[in-house]
Amino acid sequence: MTGLLVALAATGALITGYARATGTTPPTAHASAPWWRGAVIYEIYPRSFQDSNGDGRGDLRGIEQRLGYLQWLGVDAIWIAPMYPSPQVDFGYDISNYEGVDPRFGTLADMEHLIRAAQRHHIRVILDMVLNHTSNRHPWFIAASSSRDNPKHDWYVWSDGKPGRGPNAHDGRVPPNNWVSLFGGSAWQWVPAVHQFYYHAFYRQQPDLNWRNPEVRRAMFAVMRFWLDRGVAGFRLDAVPQLFEDPKLRDERPLGGVNAFGDPILDQSRTGDLPEVHVVMRELRRLVDAYPGDRVLIGETYLPTIQDLDRWYGGARHDELQLPMDMRLGFHGDHDHLDAAAFRRRIMDAERDLHGSEPLFVFDNHDNVRSIDRYGDGVHDPMINELLGSVLLTTRATALLYYGEEIGMHTTPPTRRSEVRDPIGIRGWPKVKGRDGERTPMQWTPGPQAGFSTNPRTWLPIPADHATINVQTERADPDSQLEWYRRLIALRRSEGALRDGRLRMLNPADPNVLAYLRSGHAGGGIVVAMNCSAVARTVSLHLGDAGARRVAVETLLTNAPGLREARSLRNLTLPPYATWIARLRGRSSSSASPR
Repeated sequence: MTGLLVALAATGALITGYARATGTTPPTAHASAPWWRGAVIYEIYPRSFQDSNGDGRGDLRGIEQRLGYLQWLGVDAIWIAPMYPSPQVDFGYDISNYEGVDPRFGTLADMEHLIRAAQRHHIRVILDMVLNHTSNRHPWFIAASSSRDNPKHDWYVWSDGKPGRGPNAHDGRVPPNNWVSLFGGSAWQWVPAVHQFYYHAFYRQQPDLNWRNPEVRRAMFAVMRFWLDRGVAGFRLDAVPQLFEDPKLRDERPLGGVNAFGDPILDQSRTGDLPEVHVVMRELRRLVDAYPGDRVLIGETYLPTIQDLDRWYGGARHDELQLPMDMRLGFHGDHDHLDAAAFRRRIMDAERDLHGSEPLFVFDNHDNVRSIDRYGDGVHDPMINELLGSVLLTTRATALLYYGEEIGMHTTPPTRRSEVRDPIGIRGWPKVKGRDGERTPMQWTPGPQAGFSTNPRTWLPIPADHATINVQTERADPDSQLEWYRRLIALRRSEGALRDGRLRMLNPADPNVLAYLRSGHAGGGIVVAMNCSAVARTVSLHLGDAGARRVAVETLLTNAPGLREARSLRNLTLPPYATWIARLRGRSSSSASPR
């Protein structure tokens, strides 16, 4: 089958067939808009989604088995975390072969079959692409570290270091600067065979590629073509702001204090978001734009300001990434809390300051404590999760979900160091427990191993709360978190105002209730109101030139029973953390009934 795919790609038939198979008018967009605009993208951590062969780990065939569920939920695309061959030091983010599939997850034929099966379910497949570094067991690095004369040596970032003594000294040389790894310790590793240090922004087993070498660019672009030719819809680019480092290897500025690993906190001005990276992003954009089907580039972009984020779109030129992640909305910091004013400000930043580009909002991923735990209070967690889902799915943005977010899965961190699988947790325990807690297996049923595997020894333990928090139980409950997310996604599909209408904040000075109007191009609109506090709030929403308080409305979705029959924007009482979504009356009725 691989030979046939390559032959078809050579004539362009495969790519054309892909666009035809996925449909020219996706359900979440107008025919003239790219499919990803307003789409729902669902991140799958392949180890943890579904085990098809009983080895206790998820795999590609397991993902295929669950495509029916994803179509029922309303997902437009899945982003699959790395499934390439890897020593698994960083669970796949240390790649040893970019053009294959790790045997733990299946085969290349399994991936090709999954792409075709997903198309039949009207779901696109996006792959994680790790451009910044490889595994130290990649053939490129094995060659590069064997000799300074090896043609691959300059494919990585090397330094002779400088004379000195200390814990990082080797043969009288120490690292060239004060850079530290994001995973703890010096960012430089000594290789005796070449008498040099190599740079690694992450684990020492993840040497950074030298993107100033044009051969590296050609090789990585070829890797991306390999997968584009096989029908993937695009890539999520891992750690992409870290592609370039200061060529003079100057020290970074200390900000004071130390992190959880005991390393000094540095400003990362020499190792992150350097100007050269945007040249590469424009080249990558030209690469994917050469393929039909609106292939997409998504960026893992933790950036401090909306102006920084705008540069990753290419500003007014719109010639870099289509969807850099806006982490400012969903990840406030170490102690996230519901803050109507902060949400309002960040949403409007994206409305005003991105030159009209489509925001990509996200609250959860495989590297962070789940949002239900970061924002939850332990009492109103289901309501808070539904509120967060409402922000994600009713604003003018592409939405990124993380598996289990829709059923209210919690973070379940290890309780003992001996249980930790993530090297970050092993190194940083007990201050840093690692990322195992947000990567536990998907909870499908209340039965053994939560329906994830037939093997009682799953790669991470099954959380005890799977008895009540699981897909099977929640599908049968019309008031469940899963049903809330499914209905929200259905509203995005059916209501043009939610899909691509303008957004205007209502009662913008209210410190507790976040409310806005999504107005359609043909008139009318949808009102969304959310109480971000633990106390019931009564509000009257002002639509300004739309008719002030006396406008009649029709409730579409709410988790506040007292608002199901609401007919006015006056004197609305929202219980703690409640959400209310309504249509301005007089428009066509929706198939979705008030919850």
